Amino acid sequence: MMFAWIPLFPLLGVLANGLFGARYFSKRAVHSVAVGMAGLSFLASVASFVRLLRLDDPVLVRTFFTWVPASLVRTLGGRPEAFAVEFAFRYDSLAAVMTLVVTGVGLLIHIYSIGYMSHDRSYARFFAYLNLFTFAMLLLVLGANLAVMFIGWEGVGLCSYLLIGFWFSKDSAASAGKKAFLTNRVGDLGFILGIGLLVSALGTVDIARISEGVAGGLVGQGTATAAALLLFLGATGKSAQIPLYTWLPDAMEGPTPVSALIHAATMVTAGVYMVARMHVLFSFSETALTVVGLVGALTAVYAATMALVQNDIKRVLAYSTISQIGYMFVGLGVGAYAAGIFHLVTHAFFKSLLFLAAGSVIHALSGEQDMRKMGGLAPHLPRTRLVFVVGALAMAGVPGLSGFFSKDEILAAAFASGHYTVCALGLVGAAMTAFYMFRLIFLTFYGRERIEPEARHHLHESPRVMTVPLQILAILAAAGGYIGLPHVLGGGNWLGRFLRSSTGAAEAALAPGTEVLLMALSAGVGIAGIWAAYVVYVKKDGLPARRLAGRFQALYRLVSRKYYVDEIYDRVIVGGTLLLGRLSAWFDGRVIDGLVDGAARLVRGSSSMSIRFDEGVVDGAVNGVGRAHRAFSGGLRKLQTGYVYNYALAIVIGLVVLVTLAVTVF
Repeated sequence: MMFAWIPLFPLLGVLANGLFGARYFSKRAVHSVAVGMAGLSFLASVASFVRLLRLDDPVLVRTFFTWVPASLVRTLGGRPEAFAVEFAFRYDSLAAVMTLVVTGVGLLIHIYSIGYMSHDRSYARFFAYLNLFTFAMLLLVLGANLAVMFIGWEGVGLCSYLLIGFWFSKDSAASAGKKAFLTNRVGDLGFILGIGLLVSALGTVDIARISEGVAGGLVGQGTATAAALLLFLGATGKSAQIPLYTWLPDAMEGPTPVSALIHAATMVTAGVYMVARMHVLFSFSETALTVVGLVGALTAVYAATMALVQNDIKRVLAYSTISQIGYMFVGLGVGAYAAGIFHLVTHAFFKSLLFLAAGSVIHALSGEQDMRKMGGLAPHLPRTRLVFVVGALAMAGVPGLSGFFSKDEILAAAFASGHYTVCALGLVGAAMTAFYMFRLIFLTFYGRERIEPEARHHLHESPRVMTVPLQILAILAAAGGYIGLPHVLGGGNWLGRFLRSSTGAAEAALAPGTEVLLMALSAGVGIAGIWAAYVVYVKKDGLPARRLAGRFQALYRLVSRKYYVDEIYDRVIVGGTLLLGRLSAWFDGRVIDGLVDGAARLVRGSSSMSIRFDEGVVDGAVNGVGRAHRAFSGGLRKLQTGYVYNYALAIVIGLVVLVTLAVTVF
């Protein structure tokens, strides 16, 4: 079974570069191993996908060994169930799509990293981490049960910590890595509790058996809702949704290839994949689906507002990632699971392209990331500018490019299912997306030059090892949406039909005329956003934006400071934790230690009194008796002189006494 080899190749790359790379391998050998293993994993994914297309039953399961032996557990319904955990992989249409995206986009990021990280001292460590990240994500995707999935789930969390904090000597990078790790632990707690609740209710962690149990009515509505919401809490952490999104913008402290890997094809899509994989459970609870859809819609708009005012080129893309993941959850929340996965695929193409293109700009400007110190780069970076514009057009939802098809399918599904508020929020987010993406394009590549002299001196286009992956991703970002071309435009929505066996029946459909009108509206707001950005930042050189910022200073400060959420979290959660720690330390020092020290002093005092009583009374009495005997015996000893005349005298005196007594008495 070829699919079992997909995660194995990156793991071999980790072992080779992790154990021997830094000491024994040249840089060429290091990246040859890492890229080679990523390439073999991609080829295995393609081969497995081709084989799956030929099968009548498109589900393959491979069990490697029994991880937890069978034992009886009693479920919430009082039924004894045999609980066991197998280390097993499941390969179906959903896993096939995900493995192709993870390995394909991951391979291009590996190749790009050869040029971007060429001067880094920790070259082998970086590529070992990239391979490890790929392995963990593939393990998550292929896990046949929640226990195996959780290994990969925690694995990508660990790798995010390692890669975001890769330049750990830099304080901001080390802090960002810790922030990502700790924030995800909050969500992971919910994920663990959700797994525990399902085990308690159904006696299994196997995804297929959970789906069968839920569909068969073995779980109550309340239990299903609680389990789904707990699992979704884990998804909000991994996929950076409200309220656990704050780690992702700070993740920009890692190298740019890391940003592309985390934000496009791997970690942030883990929550989306998990909800799609558990679609039977979520569909059983209307409450859980409503929460998923609303959180996604609110996050899409909320994050877009912050992207409007960011000046760091990577942070604009970071907030756009939060927003676009929100659209995926909108699709899942309205029951359009295939549409959510479709947007996951197209997002992987255009977002990895945008991050890597941003890395090309940063590389050309010797590390500069502030867009206010760019401008006029188009003639200097022609290839980078071209692919950047393609990615921005795709993300803005311009008709004909990938983002247009996937975003429209989500909005159409929301409208068809009666979630009009969610659809309206999606349209608002689409307009803002187009505006902030072309604000980025115009500030970076057009208008007057604002480049620092030192950066201008070293200005250059990136090498081909970096630009070729960008060109491939640009083609995918432009044409990748045609795998889901809707029926109303003459397509058959191949991806939706392919995913149907893994994500359930197709969502509700719109009338062709209504769908075309909604497409036109979606395209219209996107084009309007692009035009507004052009007017503000090219024709007016940013003057309207500066005037608005000056007129509405309080609002501008609120948004630019990210609604002070980081400060609130720092004051309430971090500060509260520190306060709790100080109170615990005070209680431990004053109360617990006071009781212990008081008990110790009491014991010492009583033992001191015991010592004095023992020495003064007990020992005194014993010693007094001894002294009395000693004195008495000393007196008697004086009578034993050894002289005969003394003894004769004593006899005479004794006789005299006896005679005297006899005469007196008688």
